[in-house]
Amino acid sequence: MHGEYKVPGGKLVVVDFDVQEGKIVDFRLAGDFFLEPDSALEAINSAVEGIAAETDASGIAAAVREALPSDAQLLGITPEAVGTAVRRALVTAPGWHDFEWEIVHDDAVSPRMNLALDEVLTSRVGQGLRRPTLRIWEWHESAVVIGSFQSYRNEVDPEGALRHGFDVVRRISGGGAMLMAADQIITYSLYVPASLVQGMTFADSYAFLDDWVLQALRSVGVDATYQPLNDIASPAGKIGGAAQKRLANGGVLHHATLSYDIDGQMMTEVLRIGREKLSDKGTTSAAKRVDPLRTQTGLSRSEIIERFKATFRGLTGAQDAHITDDEYAEAEALVQSKFATDAWLHRVP
Repeated sequence: MHGEYKVPGGKLVVVDFDVQEGKIVDFRLAGDFFLEPDSALEAINSAVEGIAAETDASGIAAAVREALPSDAQLLGITPEAVGTAVRRALVTAPGWHDFEWEIVHDDAVSPRMNLALDEVLTSRVGQGLRRPTLRIWEWHESAVVIGSFQSYRNEVDPEGALRHGFDVVRRISGGGAMLMAADQIITYSLYVPASLVQGMTFADSYAFLDDWVLQALRSVGVDATYQPLNDIASPAGKIGGAAQKRLANGGVLHHATLSYDIDGQMMTEVLRIGREKLSDKGTTSAAKRVDPLRTQTGLSRSEIIERFKATFRGLTGAQDAHITDDEYAEAEALVQSKFATDAWLHRVP
């Protein structure tokens, strides 16, 4: 069996092994990582040799960590990465190049339509009716997008939202509220089959699916990093956050919103961001948590988006495409039956 896993921000980890009588045998680790001393490689191989094939990624990582010499230095590789590579080999998980990808960057639609398209396109990928897709959102209306499980009254100041011209909508994924001012954010959605993230923990899948955008940000001079569970940041501050939704039919939605420009004071007047929310962030001000891409790069929003698309094409070979008329029609029907209803918006009061 053969498995590969690219460590987000790190190196490629490759494992080869056989399974005999339910155990991993003839285990061999390789990759372009750095490992000192040389004996650490054999220590890792020995740690995985003989482990039960049903051992999860965290169990494999624990065995590797225990076996490493006390002076071992791992650069571009972690024990968890070894565990993930093993699990992906056992489920024969595909990689980015095993799919035919599309990039969609169509004209602006309403916030509710964007949310409905997320559900429709994720479902179609899960059904095999659409190729895996990266979609760049466009809209010219400002909105607060709250997470699927958030309380409306706890997250949004209705008077502040009305005063600043923000609609309030609810998405299908979890996570926190996003202040999405018109033309001041960059939002993308990935619609992928569940097989792409097989063998990964839920947390690992976030890092894996956002690694391409970290590469794109670094190419425009932003020292971007992934901060578990779902933040994209730089030394200057938080840039954005991601969220996921997995459908029963095998479709996975992974979307992220990055701040291109932001009015920090306005954010505090529209969102109810309490002290508990900030308690583990090392700051007392929500406005100081976010550092937008405009100030970090000096580039226009469109220039950054084009770099995103070019980076993704280089990784996947994706071709430009469009949302079809019937996909738009299905999404519009979903707006009327779900996303525009008070029942959905206030599903958690």
